[in-house]
Amino acid sequence: MKEDFRSIEFAPGKILSVETGRIAKQADGSAVVRMGDTMVLCTAVSAKEPKPGQNFFPLTVDHKESFSAAGRFPGGFMKREGRSNEKEILSSRLIDRVLRPLFPKGYYNDTQIISSVISSDDENDGDVLGAVGASLALHLSDVPFDGPMGEVRVGRVDGEYIINPTVTELQQSDIDMVVGGTRNSVLMIEGEMDEISETEMLEAIKTAHASIAKLCDFQDELRNELGIEKREFVPEKADETVEDEVKALAEDKIKEVIGIGLGKEEYNSKIKETKDEAIAKLKELEKEDEFISEAKRILGQIEKNELRNMILTQKRRIDGRTPVDVRNIWTQVGYIPRTHGSSIFTRGETQALVSVTLGTKRDEQNVDTLFDQESKKFMLHYNFPPYSVGEAGFMRGPGRREIGHGHLAERALRKMMPSFEEFSYVVRVISDITESNGSSSMASVCGGSLALMDAGVPLKKPVAGIAMGMIVEEENVVVLSDIRGEEDFMGDMDFKTAGSVDGITACQMDMKVQGISFEIIEKALEQARVGRLHILERMAESISVARPELSQYAPQFLKMEIDGSDIGAVIGPGGKVIQTLQRETGTEIIIEENDKGKGIITISANDFAKAEEAKKRIKMIVGHLEEGATYKGIVKSIKDFGAFIEVAPGKDGLLHISEIDHKRVEKVSDYLALGDEIEVVLLKVEHGGKLRLSRKALIPRD
Repeated sequence: MKEDFRSIEFAPGKILSVETGRIAKQADGSAVVRMGDTMVLCTAVSAKEPKPGQNFFPLTVDHKESFSAAGRFPGGFMKREGRSNEKEILSSRLIDRVLRPLFPKGYYNDTQIISSVISSDDENDGDVLGAVGASLALHLSDVPFDGPMGEVRVGRVDGEYIINPTVTELQQSDIDMVVGGTRNSVLMIEGEMDEISETEMLEAIKTAHASIAKLCDFQDELRNELGIEKREFVPEKADETVEDEVKALAEDKIKEVIGIGLGKEEYNSKIKETKDEAIAKLKELEKEDEFISEAKRILGQIEKNELRNMILTQKRRIDGRTPVDVRNIWTQVGYIPRTHGSSIFTRGETQALVSVTLGTKRDEQNVDTLFDQESKKFMLHYNFPPYSVGEAGFMRGPGRREIGHGHLAERALRKMMPSFEEFSYVVRVISDITESNGSSSMASVCGGSLALMDAGVPLKKPVAGIAMGMIVEEENVVVLSDIRGEEDFMGDMDFKTAGSVDGITACQMDMKVQGISFEIIEKALEQARVGRLHILERMAESISVARPELSQYAPQFLKMEIDGSDIGAVIGPGGKVIQTLQRETGTEIIIEENDKGKGIITISANDFAKAEEAKKRIKMIVGHLEEGATYKGIVKSIKDFGAFIEVAPGKDGLLHISEIDHKRVEKVSDYLALGDEIEVVLLKVEHGGKLRLSRKALIPRD
């Protein structure tokens, strides 16, 4: 590949620089893209031949962020990057989802894209740069590829749309959305937003696409100048004799099953039975293995074609619904007794069992990536066990799909969560998918909203989500609300939107075809809005506002403020005072210093009385002692004239022999022993902070 350096201003003030032909020359294609001081090296390699018998496209996309790119060491014990973190996985998905539909049908060669952030300026994120670089690496190689494509992030600050906003600009933005596509159409959308309208979202998509078109033109110009030729690829043609024979055996029967209007289990059973009968007859005719393998593919294609044709011509779906109908919904809250909040959300044959756990600040998740070192105080974890689709399988850690679905649901709910100052709990939501037939991520949004309200988390507004589909055939387009699994598989779009009654908080769209107009996207957005409002109404039948009280099993909180100069006294030498205080009161105590130099103390316990006791003792430590108040203390030493009682860590007071009892006390040891826990009244705080205590003040006179 020839060396080339080129730049383009693809949006106002946004310049992308490209370098090719210098680094990674043994890859099929490579490029280094740069914005500011963020640089991403992207490579593409594709095998010259597919593996024998392979009938799918094995594309792998890996986006990697090295800490050295920002001049940092990885946090924790290991000082070498290991498995991909969530940010890298999510960035890889953003690239994969735009590239995948741009490879020619029938291309089954092993293909790998690696996007490596080699320099980071802490302002320009390398994820969208990696997508453009991946497209360049493929477009400037001989690998068959129907690109180029472009990908940008769009934000909005003070009503003005910004392409590829910096990290600083995003902090002020009410939109954080990534859009990917070709010169002619949008293929992928993902992002979060502050309850924006469908009209505002469409405008953001249009703004992003204008920049995408410029990036695509730029890549074409570069490829034409370099004179890159693609390797020859001719997809294998289907054997028409096989197709004719299979159609004659099964086409009418498949069409009949599709037209009945069945649920998932019955439908799958009857379709399988019909296909198995056809294969059995072919085997009776002693057809070769290759013939049987091709027949199975054709049977699947017949099913797909008939499903699409029924929707396009009759506006009728597999289960009898019209394009705008949402499946039956039932919900329940408070299902799990010992969690802090729980819900069941069921829509058709998709079900999410969701639980909420409230924790203290020590439960927050430490995040260490190139762009994010803040701790997460709200997290949603999505699980998809194999039994949810009636299968047996291995239970391993979450895969890329689970991480992506959980991230989308988390973004949808995060916008409606109270701030940590308003609700000082770390919140974890777990969505276990117990049944699945279409859009379990949106079920997680709905179930998560219900469970959070059940837990008493003061959500600003309830949130719901819906998945939309689309069937396109020339000029005939049908938009589907609340798609089920088969409609996702055979359709041309998967478009998920989530939000409140007032607007969208998160979205995700994947297109399998090009050429979809903005008018069709606008129709899908409006149909999704109507469906979302319907789901919110059904959810409100179970719960519509947060419960006024938290679960009895949730940790109880107290907050207090002390002078910054007193923080050391509360912590004590080597943490001795605060550790003793936590152990003796059964509490968890967190001390932070705010920007005003004050110490903010958060006390949590499973019993509010314990938290009150800890607060009382902290007041004593910092000198906030109330004369006449009663305190619990430990006998630390015994003298002839009395005993010294520790009423708080580091705070001893004198219990004079005359204050032990109403009657005359001859020997202190007759009444007290070292280590005894007794209640005393603080009579007086004398000059110098000396404490005078009384026991007899608490003993009734005989």
